[in-house]
Amino acid sequence: MKTAASATATPSAVTSARANALAERLEQGANALAILARGLTEAQWQTRIPHDGRTVGVVVHHVASVYPIEIQLAQVLSTGEPVAGVTWNDVHAMNAAHAKDNDAVTKEAALALLATNSAAAAAAIRAMTDAQLDACNTNSLYADAPLTCQHMLEDHAVRHSYHHLAKIKGALGE
Repeated sequence: MKTAASATATPSAVTSARANALAERLEQGANALAILARGLTEAQWQTRIPHDGRTVGVVVHHVASVYPIEIQLAQVLSTGEPVAGVTWNDVHAMNAAHAKDNDAVTKEAALALLATNSAAAAAAIRAMTDAQLDACNTNSLYADAPLTCQHMLEDHAVRHSYHHLAKIKGALGE
């Protein structure tokens, strides 16, 4: 059944309801993280997260900086290709290098990157079709288990801000 929007729009201009819902969840998480970060004092920004060691500021910047990578990996699956050669050791090394390189990140820089990269990630998700979200192949981050693009999005780009927001709140005693 065609809706008014689909009857007049080109297929590339019609956003999948599922893709839109995923993008909205990503935007909500990034927005919640940004709201919390904006209200932090400099001392809170520099608070180290227990069992992680990174400062709150570095973690906010981290979330922002990995959106493009998370989207790229999901896009690989969206084409039916496998995610290959990416290991958790690679992720940990990337995160450690990021923390070292961005230890002095300012709140303004982190928030600007969060806004830019979360908007781009949401747009990339909205551009996906249901068939792309359903595309499945092996994923080296999961011991080569077959996973869908949607799972990859939900477990990484969409969930990421919520995951770190909870850790930040815990570190700040909220």
